[in-house]
Amino acid sequence: MSSLFQTLPRQPVPPAPAPAAARVRAPERDQLILCPGSLDELLPRDHLARMVVAFVAQLDLSAPYAAIRAREGAPGHPPPDPRLLVALWLYATIDGVGSARELARLCEAHIAYQWLCGGVSTNHHRLSDFRLAHGAWVDAALTHSIAALLAAGVISLARTAQDGLRVRAAAGSASFRRQASLRTHLAAAEQQVQTLKRELEHAPEASRTRQQAAELRAATEREARLKLALAALPAAEARTVRNKGKGEDARVSSTDAEATVMKMPGGGFRPAYNTQLTAETGHGLVVGTDVTDTGADQPSLVPMVGQIGTRDGQYPGEHLVDGGFAGRDGITQLARLGVTVYAPPRQSKTGEAGAAKPDDTPELIAWRRRMATDEAQTIYRQRAATIEWVNAGFRNRGFRQVAVRGRHKVRSIVGWQALAHNLLCILRHRALAEVFRLPVPEMVAA
Repeated sequence: MSSLFQTLPRQPVPPAPAPAAARVRAPERDQLILCPGSLDELLPRDHLARMVVAFVAQLDLSAPYAAIRAREGAPGHPPPDPRLLVALWLYATIDGVGSARELARLCEAHIAYQWLCGGVSTNHHRLSDFRLAHGAWVDAALTHSIAALLAAGVISLARTAQDGLRVRAAAGSASFRRQASLRTHLAAAEQQVQTLKRELEHAPEASRTRQQAAELRAATEREARLKLALAALPAAEARTVRNKGKGEDARVSSTDAEATVMKMPGGGFRPAYNTQLTAETGHGLVVGTDVTDTGADQPSLVPMVGQIGTRDGQYPGEHLVDGGFAGRDGITQLARLGVTVYAPPRQSKTGEAGAAKPDDTPELIAWRRRMATDEAQTIYRQRAATIEWVNAGFRNRGFRQVAVRGRHKVRSIVGWQALAHNLLCILRHRALAEVFRLPVPEMVAA
């Protein structure tokens, strides 16, 4: 019996087979490739960049061309074509690119921007200078494009909506200083400029000369900004007195003298500008823009409607605004111009909204009665659907903080944003696109 249960010899366990090597496609970056013959073949036929170029071809660029100093038969290096620079900034704005340095980088690294350039080189200095130097042309281009659509009868100004959009300024809260501090810093800056000028005259080395020239340029710019801040101080003192403060407590930013501290949508207070936008309710096209240095919207009501009348040759029939714009004088003035204002009345001390007051003008009485009707409430709902959508588009394209200083430069940025927004609206509607003969794909046009 014991032989049956004797211990058998232990059999060796065979080793597990080694796993097979993974099969992958590794890059071979030194291999030769065949490329198409042109940039045009690399860009899809329905790409947005092609539509931007087609739109720019319809614009009048006589003003940017007139500013070019390089002329036939005279010396001078020719600059990039203004149509190229306009197309680059329009496409970059739509793409959410607001930095000239980033745009210059994309012109070398991105196929769409390479196609727009078509082999023409540029740099961030030229791109930045062009965008800010032609703000008046951008505003005129916005006017002419709206006029073309009005003349074709595809849009109307029967009803418009307005709202304010606050954007952070290129200044910090710590840059706001009182008069005494500004004068102290200005004296120091002037002394630094004089010192750098003397050093530059006696600099023996070229490398040191370049460095000192850059330091002198920065010091001169700081001196100029401080002088602008002192010049803006009387207006700041007047605002402080109106707000029941003391004039000597007024402060101005030494970085951007025209920026003011405003309450932002998030609830905090930041140096900012108040961008005013107006759009027609039919397609959401921007028909009026402005930039103010006050956080209140009410003072912008009448000037914006007046701008629309000047820009487009007619006043809007109905103008939709929120309660922050509803002022007694503004509503009365616009009613006498034939403009019907739709804005919610403020509640009285008794809690009743729209209650008549003894000193109400006939125009104010009519406005209060109008806003109490269901028809007016239905019309007023178009305000948010129109202008809040425009504001969201500006935000989505990076319009949250401007990198330029001064209200006229901020106006230029707003103009580019408005022109880019209108181009997108035009591409969404075939009737609008046909006015500019744009090659809109079937999937885009409505």
